[in-house]
Amino acid sequence: MEELIRQVSQRTGLDEAKARTAVETVVGFLKDKLPSPLAGQIDNALGGGGGGGLDAQAGNLMGGLGGMFGKKE
Repeated sequence: MEELIRQVSQRTGLDEAKARTAVETVVGFLKDKLPSPLAGQIDNALGGGGGGGLDAQAGNLMGGLGGMFGKKE
């Protein structure tokens, strides 16, 4: 999650504390709205669980979301 906070801070010009609040708010919202298997993937991606780093985990999450909304690969 620290990498995401850093990127939000750099891209928006927010200080780290405000970027952290923004990221935590969005992550909490997503976890509340998504089905629990996908919400768990958010924890894995942001917590460094699994392998492949944040980019790979985010790709897996986005692939899952695409499948959920009927996108075919």
